[in-house]
This record gives sequence, structure tokens and C-alpha cells, in this order.
Amino acid sequence: PLTAQFILQGKIEFERTVNVHKQLAVDDDDGWYANFKSQIPEFKHSYFNLLFTPELSLYEPGRESKEKATPLTESPASANIIYNDLTNNTSISAKQVFDESFLIKDSLKKYQWHITKESRKIAGFDCKRAFTIIMDSIYVAAFYTDEIVPSSGPESFQGLPGMILGVSIPRLFTTWYATKVELQPMKANSFTPPKKGKNTSYAGMEEYVLKSLKRWGKWGTRYIWEITL
Repeated sequence: PLTAQFILQGKIEFERTVNVHKQLAVDDDDGWYANFKSQIPEFKHSYFNLLFTPELSLYEPGRESKEKATPLTESPASANIIYNDLTNNTSISAKQVFDESFLIKDSLKKYQWHITKESRKIAGFDCKRAFTIIMDSIYVAAFYTDEIVPSSGPESFQGLPGMILGVSIPRLFTTWYATKVELQPMKANSFTPPKKGKNTSYAGMEEYVLKSLKRWGKWGTRYIWEITL
């Protein structure tokens, strides 16, 4: 177990797990999904790395999963890159939406976190549980440790008094949990913001996606939730 107190920089691997069966069942209005269920694995796992210092963080795809790609299990958020400048409160994110690449330059997202008395251990660290509501109705639980000082986390989640090592979004049947934390000095050139994509803000991307997804019904709504994380 890690016993070092007050870690300032390093690298965290996150495992993102999606319960594909439950996610698809929500949209199964006419029974089409029942025909596919036996051909699709229940869970889809993918890996991301978070590099961090007190000033910067970079969240990007990590090692390849050994799972075989199957139809309907590819997620819209599988290649997100998020560069956060914690000192200047700014963020640059690269997100792929269908065949359009976006480069989102905006301020860090603000979350109204509520810290609870519950705790659990993740990757060897004692974590406290907090929760928030995003996009008006989506419940998010997060687990953070104050032993890792920078206020960052997976996807765009940050703003707690320490590093977020776990996130659970029940409505999306998706979790992100740290599998390992490596303590290592970080060089400035490790943190390169993404550069490719159509320049926009979070609001601009959302507007584009809403127009594109109107015809997709509730499936489209969930897609919007996933790409705006």
C-alpha cells in the first residue's frame, strides 16, 4: 500500500467500465436489443492515464484494452483528451463527435460538490465520497483523496479538495476507477494540450450535437451526456 503523504505529481491509470447490456436495454423500445444481447459482452473496459502536477493535468487514452471491439459497444467518449491548466482555471479538450473533431477551449467546469461521511479505499488510498448533479438531472458520485494534493480527476471532473480516484454515473451505467498511482516527477513537456479539431466552447459543441441528434431520440440525449463529461 502507498503510504506517502501529500503527493504533488505523478501518473494515475483509470479503468473506465461501461455496463453495455444495461445501457442498451434502456433504449430497447422494440426488442431489437434482445437479438444482439448474446453476441455482446456485458462490460466494456477502456484505460486512460492522468498526468498531474499542482499546476497542470492531462487526461488521455492509455493502454489498449484486450477486448475485441464489437458493434454497439464503441463509446462516444473513448478518445477524449483533456488538458487542464489549474493555475489559470482553463481547459483545452479534444473530443470526437461522429466524424467531427472538436477542440474545446473553455474555463474549468464548475461543480457543486457535496461531501459525505462515507469513505472507501481505491488504489491504496483512503477516499471520501462526494456527489453532484450535472446537466440538470444526472447524479455523479466521486471519491477523492486529500493525500494527492492537486484538485483534478478523470474526464473534466475536478474541484474537490484533492485528487478524484473514482467516479460513478449510474444513469450512464459507467464508472472510472484508478487502478494504480505512480509517483514520479513530471516534466513540463509531458503536458501538451491537444491541437486538432474545430475550435469551439462547451456550449458551441453542445449546440452542434443537439442539432445532429434530434432525430436520435433518447439515445441521442444519452450521447450528449457522454460527450459533454
